Amino acid sequence: MHIFQHDQRTTQDAKGVVLLELYDAEDELVLTRLIPNTIVYDASIAMCRLVRDSRLPTAGQNNGVTMLAVGTGATGEDPNNPDRPQPEQRRLNREVFRKTFAAVQNRDQAGRAVSYDTNVVDFVTVLADGEAVAPLNEMALLLPASPNPAVTNPISQKPLQYDPTVDVRGKDLLFNYFTFGVINKPARGRLKITWRISF
Repeated sequence: MHIFQHDQRTTQDAKGVVLLELYDAEDELVLTRLIPNTIVYDASIAMCRLVRDSRLPTAGQNNGVTMLAVGTGATGEDPNNPDRPQPEQRRLNREVFRKTFAAVQNRDQAGRAVSYDTNVVDFVTVLADGEAVAPLNEMALLLPASPNPAVTNPISQKPLQYDPTVDVRGKDLLFNYFTFGVINKPARGRLKITWRISF
């Protein structure tokens, strides 16, 4: 089995619901139906296509995932076993560095690199000498508001206090977030990160 093998049968909790409203000639509502629908397998390819964005982010434009950010702010008593990340997370707790990708690559179900759209995409980042020199323990894929990695625009609310009414225009959005046991990134040395997303 490939290290990143993806099972098509295991899907995310994506759901679709359709509201049907039929009005007569006098614009009176005569029928209402709320019907769940099936998100088909090819939607996973469409999602990868939307998320994958090999272009540099453009200011004032919606972009796909274009940067990876690393930090030192994972919570928990044991730095080698930090608290589990939660879906309410909207920013890194203590971001130290972000960078655009060295490569963005679609993969087939066997993990082979392919030139066509699939439901699996790798985002590869290489932190080179002198970059992100810190005891790293948190990481995220970003849809940044600025094309400049030196400009950060995180959502200011505290982690785990998710507020869906926050206006996110001009803000960095997280796509994925995770915490891990400390990796001490040396000043002289590379850290290669391959982040695989499957839909």
